[in-house]
Amino acid sequence: MSSDTPDLPSEVADRVRNVRVEDEMEQSYIDYAMSVIAGRALPDVRDGLKPVHRRILYAMHRAGITSGASHRKSSNIVGDTMGDFHPHGDSSIYDALARMAQDFSMRYPLVDGQGNFGSVDGDPPAAMRYTEARMAPIAEELLADIDMDTVDWKSNYDDRLQEPEVLPSAFPNLLVNGSSGIAVGMSTNIPPHNLGEVIDATVELIENPDATVEDLMEHVKGPDFPTGANIVGHNAVHAAYKTGRGRIRVRAEYEVEEREKGSDRIIITELPFQTNKARMIEKIADSVNEGSIEGIRDLRDESDRDGIRIVVELKQNAMVEVVKNQLLESYLEKTFGVINLALVDGEPKVLSLKETLRHYLDHRKDVVRRRSQYELAEKEDRAHILEGRLTALEHADDVVDIIQDAEDRDEAKADLKAEYEFSDEQVDHIVRMQLGSLTSMEAAEIESEYEDVQARIERLETILGDESELLSVIKEELLEVKDEYDDDRRTSFIEDTDEVTREDLIAEEDVVVVVTEQDYVKRMPVSQFDAQNRGGKGIIGGDIKEGDRVSKVFRANTHDYLLCFTNQGQVYRLKTYEIPEMSRTARGKSAINLLDLDDGEEITAVVNTDDFEDDEYLAMVTREGMVNRTVASDFDNILSTGIIAARLEDGDELVDVKVTDGTTDLLIATRNGMAIRFDESEVTATGRRTKGVNGVKLRDGDAVAGMVTATDDDDRSLLTVTEHGYGKRTPLTEYGTQSRYGYGLTDIKTGDRNGGVTSVKAVAPDDHLIIMSEDGQIMRIRAADISEVGRNTMGVKVMEVEGDDSVATVDVIPEANGTDEPTETVEREE
Repeated sequence: MSSDTPDLPSEVADRVRNVRVEDEMEQSYIDYAMSVIAGRALPDVRDGLKPVHRRILYAMHRAGITSGASHRKSSNIVGDTMGDFHPHGDSSIYDALARMAQDFSMRYPLVDGQGNFGSVDGDPPAAMRYTEARMAPIAEELLADIDMDTVDWKSNYDDRLQEPEVLPSAFPNLLVNGSSGIAVGMSTNIPPHNLGEVIDATVELIENPDATVEDLMEHVKGPDFPTGANIVGHNAVHAAYKTGRGRIRVRAEYEVEEREKGSDRIIITELPFQTNKARMIEKIADSVNEGSIEGIRDLRDESDRDGIRIVVELKQNAMVEVVKNQLLESYLEKTFGVINLALVDGEPKVLSLKETLRHYLDHRKDVVRRRSQYELAEKEDRAHILEGRLTALEHADDVVDIIQDAEDRDEAKADLKAEYEFSDEQVDHIVRMQLGSLTSMEAAEIESEYEDVQARIERLETILGDESELLSVIKEELLEVKDEYDDDRRTSFIEDTDEVTREDLIAEEDVVVVVTEQDYVKRMPVSQFDAQNRGGKGIIGGDIKEGDRVSKVFRANTHDYLLCFTNQGQVYRLKTYEIPEMSRTARGKSAINLLDLDDGEEITAVVNTDDFEDDEYLAMVTREGMVNRTVASDFDNILSTGIIAARLEDGDELVDVKVTDGTTDLLIATRNGMAIRFDESEVTATGRRTKGVNGVKLRDGDAVAGMVTATDDDDRSLLTVTEHGYGKRTPLTEYGTQSRYGYGLTDIKTGDRNGGVTSVKAVAPDDHLIIMSEDGQIMRIRAADISEVGRNTMGVKVMEVEGDDSVATVDVIPEANGTDEPTETVEREE
């Protein structure tokens, strides 16, 4: 503080904190992001509503604008919502209100609108002063029992009123009506479903808590869009329900009308969800005028209140199938990207179908439990009053005399309490009793009511004391909602009738790919190899040609794209299923049939990837320790003849390639047991065809064996395997980061027993390993079976290699289930 700055009062100075600007910006942005996520953009898994929708419905409930009331001006509803609960613009509130009234946006509209609330052509709703609204009957099911202490409450924005944190929600609204929204750094897109199917699945989960997603899909066939149309295939739906994410193809409903006189025509009667009909027709017309679609002579929109009808008149000589496929490819089919993201306890989570229903059931259990407790307290109070009245009826003459003899009500109450031990509540009711209630008929009615109240108390106590009874109540109420509002499914399923490609005929499975120095290659299912105990010699993995030896083994999925890097710095791209599948004992086929390899060129590294992200890189290391880092997108388009990945010095060879994200460390291991770890940013990202920079210093006779990537909080281990079948795991944290181009640290002791290092991998304990020798022996073991020790140790026997054979290569099966029983019981102490 400068000398001319006035001193601050001590009470003010005590409140001043020195804060780094970047820290304050980071925290403030996080606070803002969470406010948007929780307070605006994402629905709650319990009632499926965002705050604005919840506040609109509660404001209507509070104002009595129910389904049985008359319609109220939308501007009135918006004003009440904005003034009492939602301190944002009126346009955003009205947009939300209007959407809840659109039968083409919501599968089960929550608002009964009167007036123009927009159309499927993209027309906006009329101004709020012109439209009217009230709650739809099904919306009242979301608010049922809200006044019975079923949910938690919070203060509104100015602390004048209380608003519900969530609605009781008598049905799983998140799935039934779906939701969409964009928050900060995340978005949600949940499709609507058929109410009856969702309730049946919920009942299934009540009756069978261990039900799988497949079991639930026996009820929930798939999304049920308000605009109907057709879902193409079932696989994407299954993936979306299992993982919470998926891409569902939705195709318009149409038919080809063949006419004896005149040209044929295509009649479109249903459109994919969220398709702007007018804009789609306009684009089709533009394509016809531009000549990109041929064979259409007329295009008409004959839609009315009864439904959609778009007529595509074809020319006399038009090829119907060609026109139909052109329309399907560009206009009549859309992809709905499912992101089942919702707030769970205030945190955004991507949920499977089962998780979504499970969280809803947990909410309903809490609602029914709290409702039962609330009602039980009321019934107990009522029973207490009735017990007092019954006692008074039994002693009616004495009670009347006591009241008559009393000077005033207070004295009568005191005398009655002294005589019969009535409570204050009971005596208050007794002194207010009318003489007419002393008749035998009135007494019988009180006794009947008392019996009913006692029966209800017993039922409520049973519900609160028995989880199964609580669930039976939830089940019963769900089925009542189904009986009231269930309707037929609108969206159908069709099989994918597109042309069947070779990929469609290949089963998607994990395989082991084996490559030899003379470029023989084959693939085998991973399932052929059971996990063994370490120290075994494995089983035959290939009939290696004399003079040849195994150079590479790796795991991939049959539908994966592979980038195959060669020792000469070239890279080729192919699909795993293009590699021939052969038996364990087969030699394989020449890779020349797949890749345009030169003489002496062999595959030394494989990267398993589809399309790279923009912020990813490929880090490459050579035998002599040169490191090159190239933006991964440079490898998106690879010619069938391959492209140059890196420029190599004479006599040098490419050894290993890894994918990085710009924030990782590179750890390079050498054949003589050294290892160096440094930040990848020390290697400037360059284009292909560059030589790179020095990554590691090598002593005479040493060479690079491999490379792994690591992060600061990486809890994996570095697996090091030597030629003679020994190996060890060491936590990656034991390899300190240093500047590149040093000798590094001692990783493993090499020598006559171990031989040189042949492979290094970053592994987790749950991973499985595929190890193969140069002569073709292959084995699968658990990473956890290899001891985790410090650096500069000898390691333990991993694989038994015989004679002149040696370990050629190792690959990782990430996080294998580890349930395979060992096929050998060999245990060796080293």
